[in-house]
Amino acid sequence: MPLHFELVSPEQLLLSGEAEMVSLPGSEGDMGILPGHAPLITSLRPGVIEVEGMADAAGGIFIAGGFAEVAGDRLTVLAEEAMPVADLNRADLEQRIKDAQEDVEDAKDDDTRRRAQQRIDNLRNMLSAVG
Repeated sequence: MPLHFELVSPEQLLLSGEAEMVSLPGSEGDMGILPGHAPLITSLRPGVIEVEGMADAAGGIFIAGGFAEVAGDRLTVLAEEAMPVADLNRADLEQRIKDAQEDVEDAKDDDTRRRAQQRIDNLRNMLSAVG
């Protein structure tokens, strides 16, 4: 019996279909979800979702965090932001990190500095997903 998997971002339904297994970057550590998994709701940290048995998800999907719910043979991931790892460009990410570091240095207040630092952290997570 397959696992029905859906990946949803604020903009759209990104994936929907049957999978053999889904690996998630849980806030407490990585986890694998198989059909018949116990019911679960958990937060997700930035990282890569790996899906076995679903061609649309080959190469993994980077998420910037979110939540996952397992109920019966169904897994739903609500991601803050999601994109295929194949769409991430190392040179572009490195330039965006450099630009954000300049924003941190130029920040006039703590709130602006904090938001720029969060952007750097998210971009570094994306860069680590590229490998």
